[in-house]
Amino acid sequence: MDFTFTEEQQAAVEAARAVFSDVAPDRTPSPALAPGAVAEDIDRQLWHELARTDLLGLTLSPEHGGAGLDPIALCLVLRESAKVLARVPLLESCAVATAVERYGERTLAAELLPRAGRGELILTVGANGRSGHDPAELAVSARPYGEGDGSGASDGADGETGGPSGGSGWVLDGVQSAVPWAQVADWIAVPAHTAGGRPVLALVPRTRDGVTLADQVSTSGERLAEVRLEAVRVEPRELIDAAGCWDWLRSLLTTGTCALALGLGERVLAMTAEYTGRREQFGFPVATFQAVAVQAADRYIDLRAMEATLWQAAWRISTTAGGPLPAAGDVAVAKIWASDGVRRVVQTAQHLHGGFGADTDYPLHRYHAWAKQIELSLGPAAAHEEALGDLLAAHPLG
Repeated sequence: MDFTFTEEQQAAVEAARAVFSDVAPDRTPSPALAPGAVAEDIDRQLWHELARTDLLGLTLSPEHGGAGLDPIALCLVLRESAKVLARVPLLESCAVATAVERYGERTLAAELLPRAGRGELILTVGANGRSGHDPAELAVSARPYGEGDGSGASDGADGETGGPSGGSGWVLDGVQSAVPWAQVADWIAVPAHTAGGRPVLALVPRTRDGVTLADQVSTSGERLAEVRLEAVRVEPRELIDAAGCWDWLRSLLTTGTCALALGLGERVLAMTAEYTGRREQFGFPVATFQAVAVQAADRYIDLRAMEATLWQAAWRISTTAGGPLPAAGDVAVAKIWASDGVRRVVQTAQHLHGGFGADTDYPLHRYHAWAKQIELSLGPAAAHEEALGDLLAAHPLG
């Protein structure tokens, strides 16, 4: 087996490092000092630079102006972005664009994807549902337009009236909470469920009638939004009802979050090694003390486990390769390690930095805030342990 990255994937990493080399983690106010969100907008300068270097179209096909790479390449770039706390919707926009290309109608893909790759459109997704605990698709209902009003819409895909085949569109009602970058996004991907319980994915313009946004603030200090949909109409082509679409997009978002956790953790451990290497007690660097070295070594082991499980999950969703469990099992294992591992890394870093780690003039507290947000995004470790247990019960091993 060859576990090395391809030349194209390595080139994407080098391009990302060049772009992120000029990004300072403290470019915005500290989340510990800002009374609300740290900024109203994303880092537009960085967003335009990512577009200029073709990193926003990394996973899109050449037909839509992209590089035609796989989710592994996206995770490699996300890993680099987290090291500098890049304030851009790189994961959300690229993931939604990839799902649209993979599952959506060609006309919708042709309209959105080239502009998304050039950075002219920002895409985001509501993946947390109403509370963050229940499946996101259950928080929004999708019913055929005209249902119940005597319009006689034609039958849909699962016995419901209307639907994509009826040509009259759909109506969405519900709430998605904690939607990242929603205030600046042009389109919001909204998972929903039909009356028959079938998960679907709707692409909704932020300015569509019936869409209202209420400000929320993340642990990292970034703006989120509660997106409320009241009788929001979507055209047939704007609703993707292909089997497996939402599950695949959710897996890609979760795996991307694991890449962010890995990059952040690696940067934090490097900061800790640098600090303990120059901080002296009793005439010796504290890094030479056994208690310090053992704690740092344990966190290094965490990072290597996070890395191994991340690439396993990214490989499974990038290919059609089978395994003893569905790809969702590998994604769950990766998120368990990412959530627990990144929490342990930043906690140990704070401990080994002493009081200096809490100084708001030093960036470590920012990484701690981002780590907590990443840990809980798309489910904490306990939620994925439960999901993994369900998969093991349904697919006994051995």
